[in-house]
Amino acid sequence: MLYRKIAKPFLFRMDPENAHHLIINGMSTASKIPGVKPLLRSIWGVKESEKLKSELFGLTFAHPVGLAAGLDKNAHAVEGFSNIGLAFIEVGTVTPKGQEGNEKPRMFRLPPDQALINRMGFNNEGVEAMAERLKRLPSRQIPLAVNIGKNKVTPNEAAHEDYQKCIRSLYAYGDFFVVNISSPNTPDLRALQHGDELKTLLAAVSEEMQAQAGKTSASAPVKPFLVKIAPDMTEEQLEYTVHTIQGSGAAGIIATNTTISRAGLSHPNSKETGGLSGVPVRERSTEVIRSVYRMTGGKLPIIGSGGIFTAQDAYEKIRAGASLVEIYSGMIYEGPNLLKEINHGLLQLLERDGLSHITEAIGADHR
Repeated sequence: MLYRKIAKPFLFRMDPENAHHLIINGMSTASKIPGVKPLLRSIWGVKESEKLKSELFGLTFAHPVGLAAGLDKNAHAVEGFSNIGLAFIEVGTVTPKGQEGNEKPRMFRLPPDQALINRMGFNNEGVEAMAERLKRLPSRQIPLAVNIGKNKVTPNEAAHEDYQKCIRSLYAYGDFFVVNISSPNTPDLRALQHGDELKTLLAAVSEEMQAQAGKTSASAPVKPFLVKIAPDMTEEQLEYTVHTIQGSGAAGIIATNTTISRAGLSHPNSKETGGLSGVPVRERSTEVIRSVYRMTGGKLPIIGSGGIFTAQDAYEKIRAGASLVEIYSGMIYEGPNLLKEINHGLLQLLERDGLSHITEAIGADHR
């Protein structure tokens, strides 16, 4: 109620990008004030349940719901977000060099459609700024994923070097990494999802991850990396992409990024270019999860992302094959209390279906 009745009406009167910065700066500042982090946990913290806890990538997740990349691009508010009930956080997308991104305005709300369109263009402060910030964190309370990308000026044939630079600078600070090759807002980036470019890129990423693990300790396990894919591929393209990822050493897939489709939208902002997130991408992202699970025989973990606003939305993605899920637009429209609602609802759905643990629901629609 605090968010939906007071904060949201205020924020939704602001320019979307200004509201975004206000939230991130507010969370960053608040987390530095003594007593605020326990207060955040008391207001929004999620009660832990053994039925929702899982182990994946060698990490423990208190429940399946994390924060997708794009909200905290520069890791300014990791401490704040770690205390509002999330099971994990994905920061970024970060590129080797800081860049301004695309011209403003570049973020648009579509309230009747419960959607957002953005064409931010990987605006971020660069890997060195993020590394300095993460280095200062007192500890990581929940798993932290670092989403990495290439600079706009870097040609695709040299893209692998940008991803390697990101890993080199940030390896010590992330629990796992996400290779973003699916944003529609960097020219030709999505071409990296196909053909020999994808093989070259992922081979370079895998090599760098192993090299950095070796520098840590000869016996240190290599940290996992996942690949984030677009929802707009044909089934044939998706199959090739998935099989290439599966053979690359990647630990999993995030399905999906934003869509360039505009089907079924009613708001005038639907004419804006950029990636669409929120409810309109929900069904398509779940379809992609289902296809990826089938193509891999359920052997490659999936994080489901796209249009999660309710426990039922999350549960559908889990039953389609997702081991974890991420929210973004749902957090903007519904606020942090959405995490409690989803977790409570998941427990009810497990009970309804006669399941004793969330892992039993993963891929249940395929059985």
